[in-house]
Amino acid sequence: MAKWGEGDPRWIVEERPDATNVNNWHWTERNASPWSQERMKELFNNVPVANETANLVIKKVEKLDGEASASNRKGKLIFFYEWNLVLNWEGTLKDGSGAEHTGKVTIPNLSEENDVKDLDIQVSIGDPDEEGMILKDIMYRQGREIIRHKIQQYIDGLRVEFSKGMILPKKDEVKPDSVKTLTSGFNKKINMEPIVSPNANVGLKIDTSTIKINQKFQCKAREFYDAMTRIEMVTAFTRGPVKLELFKGGKFEMFGGNITGIFEELVPNSKIVQQWRYKQWPAGHYSLVTIDINEKDDHTEVKVVQAGIPKSETDVTKENWERYYWESMKRTFGFGAFIA
Repeated sequence: MAKWGEGDPRWIVEERPDATNVNNWHWTERNASPWSQERMKELFNNVPVANETANLVIKKVEKLDGEASASNRKGKLIFFYEWNLVLNWEGTLKDGSGAEHTGKVTIPNLSEENDVKDLDIQVSIGDPDEEGMILKDIMYRQGREIIRHKIQQYIDGLRVEFSKGMILPKKDEVKPDSVKTLTSGFNKKINMEPIVSPNANVGLKIDTSTIKINQKFQCKAREFYDAMTRIEMVTAFTRGPVKLELFKGGKFEMFGGNITGIFEELVPNSKIVQQWRYKQWPAGHYSLVTIDINEKDDHTEVKVVQAGIPKSETDVTKENWERYYWESMKRTFGFGAFIA
C-alpha cells in the first residue's frame, strides 16, 4: 500500500492526457457487436462457390446470435466474440435437371476459443434427393474453406478496427506540447440535471429556433475531435456511462440517457454532424447539430450550429452546452478557453 501523500499511479488520472486509464491499468471495453453484425452480412452476401459441376452461392446470413467486444487490461488487448451463425445457400447442377436446391450452413460456436481451421461447420440440404446430396457434398468440401476464409477476414477486421484508441500512451510517453495539466475533482460524477423550461412545447406543431456557438480551445483540432468521439474521453468529461457507435448512422447516448442521437457525418479532426435530442423534448423530435473544427496557429476554433430546437428550450439548450460540454471539457482536459 502506498504511503500517505505518495498516491498510487493507477489512480492518478490527473496526469493522463485524456484524464482516464493511467498506464492502461484500468479495464476499458468497447462494444463490437453492431459492427460485427454488419460485417458478417457484408462478407456473406452472394458469395460464389466456384465448381466445375455446379453453380453454388452462399446467399446471405439468416441468423447471427451472440456478441463481440474489445477490451484493454494492463495494456493488453483482449478480443471476445461468441456467435451462432446460420447461412443460406443455393445451387444447381450444370448437367442436371436444372432444379434449384437450397440449404443451410450452421456454425454453432464461432468464438475466440476455437481456431478457424477447427470450426465445426455443418452443411445441410433442404431436399436430400440425388442431386441435392451431390450439391451438399460440394458445399461441404469446397464451401467450408471459403467460409473459413471469410470468417478469418471478420476476425482480422475486428482486431484492426477495435485496436484503434484502445492502448493509450503512458504518462512518460506523452509529448509535452500535447498535454495540459488537468484539474482535480475528476472522480466526481456529473448528474446532469439541466435547467428545464417549464413551458416546453408539447403540441403537434413545434416552433423551433437555431443557436450558433463559437468557442476557442487551447488544443489541437485532433485533440478536440477525439474528446468528442473517443469513448474514453467522452466518458471522462461526461462523468458517466456512454454509448458511442462511431460511424454514419451510429447512435450515441450520454448524461444518463438525457442526450441521445445519431451520427450523420464524421470528418476526422474537422466536422461532426449529429441528430441530437434532449430527453424532455417532444417524442421523436431531433435537432441537427453541426460542429465545425478549425485549427489555428495557437488554438482551435469550434463553431456549433444547432437547428430545430424547440423555441421554449433555446436558452436552456445553449446554457447546457456551456455547462456540460465546454466547461466540463476544459476542466477535464485542460483545454482552457481564451478570454474574450
